[in-house]
Amino acid sequence: MGMTFDLLIRNATCVSHRGIGRADVGVADGRTAAIGDLSQADAETVIDAEGLHLLPGVIDSQVHFREPGLEHKEDLESGSRGAVLGGVTAVFEMPNTKPSTTTADALAYKLERARGRMWCDHAFYVGAAAENVALLADLERLPGCCGVKLFMGASTGDLLVYEDDVILQVLQNGSRRVSVHSEDEQRMRERKELAVAGDVHSHLVVRDDQSAIIATNRLLALARRAGRRVHVLHVTTADEIALLARNKDIATVEVTPQHLTLAAPDCYDELGSRAQMNPPIRTAAHREGLWRGIADGIVDVLGSDHAPHTLEEKANPYPGSPSGMTGVQTLVPLMLDHVNAGRLNLHQLVDLTSAGPARIWGLSRKGRLAVGWDADYTLVDMKATRTIEDSWIASKAGWTPFAGKQVTGWPIGTIIRGQRVMWDDQLADAPAGEPIRFNETLRAHG
Repeated sequence: MGMTFDLLIRNATCVSHRGIGRADVGVADGRTAAIGDLSQADAETVIDAEGLHLLPGVIDSQVHFREPGLEHKEDLESGSRGAVLGGVTAVFEMPNTKPSTTTADALAYKLERARGRMWCDHAFYVGAAAENVALLADLERLPGCCGVKLFMGASTGDLLVYEDDVILQVLQNGSRRVSVHSEDEQRMRERKELAVAGDVHSHLVVRDDQSAIIATNRLLALARRAGRRVHVLHVTTADEIALLARNKDIATVEVTPQHLTLAAPDCYDELGSRAQMNPPIRTAAHREGLWRGIADGIVDVLGSDHAPHTLEEKANPYPGSPSGMTGVQTLVPLMLDHVNAGRLNLHQLVDLTSAGPARIWGLSRKGRLAVGWDADYTLVDMKATRTIEDSWIASKAGWTPFAGKQVTGWPIGTIIRGQRVMWDDQLADAPAGEPIRFNETLRAHG
């Protein structure tokens, strides 16, 4: 008599701690229940994954879904719909909305708005501000919170903490890892006059590589004084990779697919302000430094920094054009294309998008293809060749800087807690995303 599961995935090429090999996967009660030869088993739902690779569910630990306050660009439903269409099973959403997510009420409001509307599992950052420094230790432990986000340099929204004494206070209040946008506000203010009206190439001059390097040096010194772990978001310079390699005891590192794929000045020549983001897309030399960081194991995680603006907003002449681009839906296809090009392997990709986030933030039961863990899977066709098009993008912004780019490797299925949420570009009947649980706050979760 064979076993019976809720879901049975047959003939998949599984990428797990055991290596890469053909196996069946059985799911019961939302968790992986068995991996191996399950030819005698049965299930309520059976998927034949012949020819597909089954990865642990991809986690995007940096997205801006713009709700509340900026829903004309994006909202929790449309942003998470793009996530699952792109093979992403969980996201961490950023606090620079209107109002900013700086209080317990603001966090609860986002969680309430997400219920029944978000397609993927989710958690929300609390933003650090001078006004809530004393509350951060309590705020970071609330259910549904993935941690504290600190903006050392101004970006979209009004969250900004750039003075050393206030940054130190932020780092001294709480214990979970603090995620940081590391650009030096003072240097960028001094260089603001270097912006050339109508020339987005000068974005790279105003927010130069030293703006990032100075800020990251300051951050690491303050983190050591406070004895606090930090996570440096969207690292863009080869210099920071070398610096962070010497500080792995306190600092983890994120890079984005766009900084690994695009390079200046070509991206600004071809895309104009659609390539504008903070920190900027830099030269090919810096891009190669990021790839060395991946090869050497210095980079811990990939985040898309999905930060949509409408094309109408983007069409404003620089520096009036806003910084940011869509990214959550293209993370997986872009990185699979890099795998096929030999720039990294599937084990590295899984570490950067599943195991890495689970390790850094202490996710409960997520980030691993193993018995007892949540049945979150990203199924991909490594041989499929597709062209990324604006028409595929679910974001309200409706565009991607990678439109027209042909890639090899494509997300075919997104399964979350054993439920098939997306298959071959078709969505499930209704969104059923849930808040992510974290090991460091399980007691607080109840």
